[in-house]
Amino acid sequence: MTAAAEPQRLAALDVGTNSTRLLVAEVLDGQITRDLAREMVITRLGRGVDRTRWIDPAALGRTLEVLAGYAATCDRLGAARRRLVATSATRDAVNRDEFLDGARRAVGVEPEVLTGESEAAAAYLGATAGLPGDRRTLVVDIGGGSTELILGGRRPEGMVSLDVGCVRLTERHLRDDPPTAGQVAALRADVDAHLERAAEALDPSTAERVIGVAGTVTTVTAIALGLDAYDPRRIHLAAVDAGTIAATAEKLAVMTVAERAALPVMAPGREDVIAAGALLLDRLVRRFGFPQVIASEADILDGVLLQLAHRPG
Repeated sequence: MTAAAEPQRLAALDVGTNSTRLLVAEVLDGQITRDLAREMVITRLGRGVDRTRWIDPAALGRTLEVLAGYAATCDRLGAARRRLVATSATRDAVNRDEFLDGARRAVGVEPEVLTGESEAAAAYLGATAGLPGDRRTLVVDIGGGSTELILGGRRPEGMVSLDVGCVRLTERHLRDDPPTAGQVAALRADVDAHLERAAEALDPSTAERVIGVAGTVTTVTAIALGLDAYDPRRIHLAAVDAGTIAATAEKLAVMTVAERAALPVMAPGREDVIAAGALLLDRLVRRFGFPQVIASEADILDGVLLQLAHRPG
């Protein structure tokens, strides 16, 4: 009798422009069967990188401290195989090697700086791995420094990475608290110009469903649902219609940072950039005429881990 296959215990660490995240999970036959740890800390590695192309020392220290804690969690949970990826802020920073050297020491593996295309592929895999059916799907991944649009069926067929994200847009345009109408208009024009370029690369309007991943989409969904606390189980695969997305973006844009921070679903550190992310999501929905967006708690982090599972051990 053949012995039953044992699940792999793996870890994925994702250092984005805004947040640093960890997933430790068991994987069997190409599927995540059990989460052992799923953590997120907003470390804002990309603060100021859009303007200076330089990682701030304080942001670097925060991020490396969190990574060291995540490495200890990996050790405690027995995740010997681990993968560490970094995205937009690290791609853009002149002093990225300073971060990469520190991350290597903290986690004990070689960090990978993902291209926009690699980031998009991992996000698509993570978002669609557990979805039913074979419908044509657009995955929208709004990050801190970039936004990925990935179109496909069982696998991605076309993708584009745009240099607009919630941190980048906030630093470019939303300088007052609350933002002025002129600042909001400038942000929208910036996003619209990037979406025009996206439309030259692929046709998102052909999608039968739109899956939104990462903190902007899930937070907008939590606000739209009127949740008393952030609840991933209620947010995952919840659909929010275009009108509600527009109303939520308008609401966030006229609030102060303190008022946003007081919302019960707001993760500490997201309150100053959520308005920009919501406005970006609204412009995307309007530009391509999407009736709704389905939020997913499975995202690039899940995709990075599943890709690791397929690599030789």
